[in-house]
Amino acid sequence: METSILFQEIQQQPEVLDELISSENSKVVQIAKGLEGKFRYVIISARGTSDNAARYAQYLFGAHNHLQVALSSPSLFTLYNSPPNLAEALVIGISQSGKSPDLLAVMEEAKHQGRPTLALVNDIGSPMASIADFVIPLHAWPEKAIAATKSYTASLGALALLSCAMAGNTPRQCGLSNLPKEMENTLSGLSSSLQHVERYRFMEHCAVLGRGYNYSSAFEIALKIKELSRVVAEPYSTADFLHGPIATVHNGFPVILVAPQGLLYEDTMRIKVQLQSLEAETMIVSNDKAMLSGAQLPLSISNHVPEWLSPLVAVLPGQLFAWKLAIVKGLNPDNPEGLSKVTRTY
Repeated sequence: METSILFQEIQQQPEVLDELISSENSKVVQIAKGLEGKFRYVIISARGTSDNAARYAQYLFGAHNHLQVALSSPSLFTLYNSPPNLAEALVIGISQSGKSPDLLAVMEEAKHQGRPTLALVNDIGSPMASIADFVIPLHAWPEKAIAATKSYTASLGALALLSCAMAGNTPRQCGLSNLPKEMENTLSGLSSSLQHVERYRFMEHCAVLGRGYNYSSAFEIALKIKELSRVVAEPYSTADFLHGPIATVHNGFPVILVAPQGLLYEDTMRIKVQLQSLEAETMIVSNDKAMLSGAQLPLSISNHVPEWLSPLVAVLPGQLFAWKLAIVKGLNPDNPEGLSKVTRTY
């Protein structure tokens, strides 16, 4: 199993993040200086996994930089040919390949309207990188498995670097520098939990819940499960889940709850108690023993990660769970049927 390309790329993530930080930190500081005073809000152009990174940016830039962040609607720029006014926006493109035509159209329109553009890409020779005023390379090396893993956490790391640089916050940068080691600790501690994934071999659907910074984790874990195991995994904010979807929960209904320590802890604990009272099958990602207690599958993460960085470690159990679930279902985790590495949408 460990010969799987996807498994190897999941394990490479601490090294990728470490290289990104050491190679790009000073450059990102210069990018932040170059953008200073040139925008009042952010629009992000992304699809798929990169769209989930953009969800992280909404909370990150909002909480630490007091910036409103919107996700672009690329169809307005292509199929409808009616792009919105981008006045006062910084337009950020996030893409592993930097090749999808609809994302490029957003970046090109931003340039046409005279707005500053920034690309977070793994391929610095891509069309998106050539369009953008500024580029942050992700340093994820060639990502050979179809499902993106290391380019996702590298995108989160690049956004965290940018947020710190825009805020001029050196202590937060120090916290980010410690993260590769915490990712290593999390990955090494998950092997025993993965032995129990066989329990979910016949699972056909599940809900994945997260809120705040880890709203992005809920979406990314759900996407990986769908891509790799053909399970219908539905992501929700824990708050949105209470507004109706919780009615689907019954005895044995599988729910993955992303619940690291932080400001949302008490709110998430109430959700956990309610799920367990409904006899849900709970899989819980957390660095808190009380939160993990009673879970059918506890997935422990490092205890030394601040909430604002927790999505970089909280997604790791989800990636490995999806990989192992594909294995036990007899599927190919490196090359899921129906998917291709570069997806071009218009």
